Amino acid sequence: MPRQTRSRKILLLLFGILLALAGALLIPWNLPKLASHPHPAGSYEEALRRIDDLRKKENAAAMKPCCRLQFMTHGRKTARTIILVHGYTNCPQQFHELGRRFFERGDNVLIAPLPYHGLADRMNNEQAKLTAEEMAAYTEEVVDIADGLGERVVMMGLSAGGVMTAWAAQHRHDLDCAVIIAPTLGFKPVPAPLTAPLMNVILTLPDGWSWWNDELKEKVPPPYGYPRCSKHALAEILRLGIVVEEAARQRPPAAGKIVTVFNPNDEAINDERTLQLVDLWKSHGANIDSYTFNASLKIGHDIIDPNQPDQKIDIVYPKLIELCEE
Repeated sequence: MPRQTRSRKILLLLFGILLALAGALLIPWNLPKLASHPHPAGSYEEALRRIDDLRKKENAAAMKPCCRLQFMTHGRKTARTIILVHGYTNCPQQFHELGRRFFERGDNVLIAPLPYHGLADRMNNEQAKLTAEEMAAYTEEVVDIADGLGERVVMMGLSAGGVMTAWAAQHRHDLDCAVIIAPTLGFKPVPAPLTAPLMNVILTLPDGWSWWNDELKEKVPPPYGYPRCSKHALAEILRLGIVVEEAARQRPPAAGKIVTVFNPNDEAINDERTLQLVDLWKSHGANIDSYTFNASLKIGHDIIDPNQPDQKIDIVYPKLIELCEE
């Protein structure tokens, strides 16, 4: 074989290998099925027992008191119960004030900490253990409990909590309304098609850490949140989001109603990824509403926590409460 012909074949072979590797990188790796297996509480009393079990599982001695499970109850099963799901590195205190306002309107309110969250040591490494499987299990458990707390169940989540709310919206027929706020389905600096490759690469490499604020570092508010994030944990949140998207390609969402909430000032979230999920749900004829806060509010990614310096809860809370109404 002439040397030139052999060299050309080798180059073509190498080019083909590179194309195959690039194609493989675009496909999400190691996606779990995460099928839903509902086991709803059959009564208010059973829901109370399950809440007590959750509290017993908490590492109370190592947690900030405000970050432990918060349950606001009227002492009976109410017409509606609200599940509020905080974001990655925050804790139930993020939603406490909004939860109180729902409670004053007659709702039972459940705010449970995510796995590895709420620890008093803000610089802990435990949060890096968070997985998509654990987030789905958490979601399943809080919805199961909520079934015993209210005749109707509404779930609202921000950021990572928004992804978990999206998972519940896709799988749980007993969820009457899902309010999904700025879900971490993708990151704003990353083009939407590169989300899966980014997740693949991050989970292949050793874990790394990033400050939420490079200037404030460990002094970043709120005082009960973690000031840094694990890249592996962030990739696991993306992984759960891709699982939701894959399920949405195959079947309609189970929730009675879905509301997506957008914030044009959010520098963290890629809204294109959220809109892609919404389009998939709409293709199945799902009942979906959307709301976008005005850019003039200049609020950041965390629109919930009153302790954020750019908070506008006097405007945000009434709108979120309104979006939960029938």
